[in-house]
Amino acid sequence: MLPSPVRPLVFALLMLTAPLASGHAASRIDAKARAWVADVVSRIGMADRIEARGRGGAVTIRVRIDASGALGGIALEEGTVALGERAARAVQAAAPFPPPPAGLLTLEGFTELSFPLTLR
Repeated sequence: MLPSPVRPLVFALLMLTAPLASGHAASRIDAKARAWVADVVSRIGMADRIEARGRGGAVTIRVRIDASGALGGIALEEGTVALGERAARAVQAAAPFPPPPAGLLTLEGFTELSFPLTLR
């Protein structure tokens, strides 16, 4: 489980749906951040499909990833304990992740993503 976050960054849903301002330096950062978040979520979903067993359902998890892409922690925010454990196994199987874009890192050198995950 994650310790209390110092400054959590909850980007998963926001970064995947936020519009881009074309022709601006921030749009390149936003595009990189969106692509990175989508890759992390996709890797976790793929890892679950490979290891999937039992009944599916939805959970919301929080994942801490450090500047090198190493997994720093996993927390279940919503859902059953059994599905939370399954989601945690999928996150662990998907790690390590590519290093996050610098714009997503806190001053302490990590990022946190909170997102819903549907386990099938």
